[in-house]
Amino acid sequence: MKTVTLKVEGLRCASCAASVGSLLGAHAGVRGADVSFEEGRARVLYDPATTSEDSLVEAVEKRGFRVVARDLA
Repeated sequence: MKTVTLKVEGLRCASCAASVGSLLGAHAGVRGADVSFEEGRARVLYDPATTSEDSLVEAVEKRGFRVVARDLA
């Protein structure tokens, strides 16, 4: 398992954060997602054998948000 923290622009409310959290939580290989609009970030625990960091970023950006930084934990 790996964890990545994505800095996400466009999270303006709790509903936005919940939407991104649901999206990531349903993504194949994701074991958990914690999204905070206050901090503008999504912390994702995922299985690198099933999905990739790039795939997670692509999913978030397809929803209309912008990932401006990544930080592997």
